[in-house]
Amino acid sequence: MGRILAIDFGTKRVGLASTDPLQIIASPLDTVPNKEILTYLKSYLSKEGVDKIIVGMPKNLQNEDTHSTESVRKFVLKLEKTFPEVKVITADERFTSKMAFQTMIDGGLKKKDRQNKETVDKVSATIILQSYLQSNSSY
Repeated sequence: MGRILAIDFGTKRVGLASTDPLQIIASPLDTVPNKEILTYLKSYLSKEGVDKIIVGMPKNLQNEDTHSTESVRKFVLKLEKTFPEVKVITADERFTSKMAFQTMIDGGLKKKDRQNKETVDKVSATIILQSYLQSNSSY
């Protein structure tokens, strides 16, 4: 069984999270500049077995596309073309940034650390992944 990788895609930075090999625990992985994401993923996937990639799909409160949705769709197509052996799935990412910020507050992170957007991106990816795991749990 391989890991599941989650991506919080942004035009500047991309937040990443991954499961353990048994696909039980979601953990923050890294934040990568957008221009370097495919190179990073090629390296990561060559070292780690990855079964699925979950990409957060931005939607508004009415479940309609946002200004970011089209760039995420294009990124998903690039992923599917670059990594045809890995299943790519999109997941609703509404509220993940707010949930990430609240998680950091609850975890006792200092205000200065909470303002670090790279940290927010990693935590958002982790929340996307944890939500996916919970909604697809066989328990």
